[in-house]
Amino acid sequence: MIRRYFLKDPLIICLISTIILLLGCQRTDKRIIISSKLFTESVLLENIVGLLLESENVEVKHIEELGGTQFLWRALIRGDIDIYPDYTGTIAQEIFAGKEIHGNADIRRALKAYGIEMSRPLGFNNTYAIGMKRELAKKLNIQNISDLKYHPTLKLGFSNEFMNRNDGWPGLRKRYELTQRDVQGLEHALAYQGLESDSIQAIDLYMTDAEIQYYDLKVLKDDLKYFPAYDAVLLYRADAKKRIPRLAHVLSELEGAISEQIMVKLNSQVKTKDKGKGKSEAYVAAQFLKQSLSVKVKKTHESTLFSRFIRRTKEHFFLVGISLVMAILLAIPLGILASKSKRTGQFILSLTGLIQTIPSLVLLVFMIPLLGISEPPAIIALFLYSLLPIVRGTYTGIQEIPQGIRESAEAIGLPSLAILRLIEIPLATRSILSGIKTSAVINVGTATLGAFIGAGGYGQPILTGLRKDFTLIWEGAIPAALMALLIQWGFDLSERLIVPKGLRIKSE
Repeated sequence: MIRRYFLKDPLIICLISTIILLLGCQRTDKRIIISSKLFTESVLLENIVGLLLESENVEVKHIEELGGTQFLWRALIRGDIDIYPDYTGTIAQEIFAGKEIHGNADIRRALKAYGIEMSRPLGFNNTYAIGMKRELAKKLNIQNISDLKYHPTLKLGFSNEFMNRNDGWPGLRKRYELTQRDVQGLEHALAYQGLESDSIQAIDLYMTDAEIQYYDLKVLKDDLKYFPAYDAVLLYRADAKKRIPRLAHVLSELEGAISEQIMVKLNSQVKTKDKGKGKSEAYVAAQFLKQSLSVKVKKTHESTLFSRFIRRTKEHFFLVGISLVMAILLAIPLGILASKSKRTGQFILSLTGLIQTIPSLVLLVFMIPLLGISEPPAIIALFLYSLLPIVRGTYTGIQEIPQGIRESAEAIGLPSLAILRLIEIPLATRSILSGIKTSAVINVGTATLGAFIGAGGYGQPILTGLRKDFTLIWEGAIPAALMALLIQWGFDLSERLIVPKGLRIKSE
């Protein structure tokens, strides 16, 4: 009977319909979706491309700081995004590793097999390099990368992507026969902080990083010519040209238009001196297009703290709210089912408990092949994380009802569903609300990870702050904490209003 009730429940039907809608939704509009990697230059190039397209009346959606090379590449070939900036060396050495790619012609042929096209170089070569403090390099007489092998005790700190990519640390160590054992992986922007604090002595650099000049770093000569050319290019889907026929022509305006000196200057305007007062990537991109290409850009404004707070709050509340409602609709019936059968209960509690043990970021990434990027995978992941507290709260609340109450109800002839509706659920309300409150508070914190897959929310300023300005981290961390507190207080108030006083004695 409970199973029939479960399958006929209109709320469950609504939940199933929502999941099917999320699984089946595909983009059919004429927007161009542009994305970028997790460092400032990539975000700048994304904004330059986006503003250029908008000046031609093309509708553009930005998904900034989506991830590393492989993450963006998979999103591009899946069709989750249409364009992102990359580098020829990265494409050849990382995306097409082991395929004997030599030169841009080979890259274009390899890309064509995936339905991807590549622009001509934008005008600068942002090759990898190894750098260290100038004073330390002078003291140890280190001029070339090969000199590092004579100093095996040096502590090295490389970006997480560089630590594992084919043209990164593994190959560099082999080519130069480096023997350093103290090698740490960390976020690229944080590596400069580590160098400044002397916790590490050498890091990987991008040659157009503004921090090289800001921190007065010594760039070690690649004397064995390990690093290939990293000419900046734009990768875009060939089918995007069907939706926007003039796309390739518009993008061609950027080819050869950005020199290394210009790129360093643009990076510097966003990142380094006068931190906290630097311009946004959108503003700097707009100024470049106006001054260098005479492009009439739609007026851009520096966003205020309040406007950013309102936008991120809406995004975060959407993620938390939708996932929590979906979890409530499924978890309460599951908790009821678990309370009616010992075997079924063990299975349901074990399954929801197992989901809870999966690391949050892993679960988010696992959802991407099914749902793509942005909000859908974040919502489903948060929904799955919300199940256990609500299921367990419902199960526990019903199990703790004295058997005598059920027997009395059965004795007066109440059917099972009436007992459930009139007696068990009301008596278990406090426990159910407690589970929902726990899920909601957990969701607020977990939802910040949604920024890693383009879902926005309070995680976005945290992610941006790691690479740009640490004060931005508080724009995400403080509102997230406040939202969690407000939700907790809201549920505490709801419990006082909904749950009869007699059932609240234990908690008061």
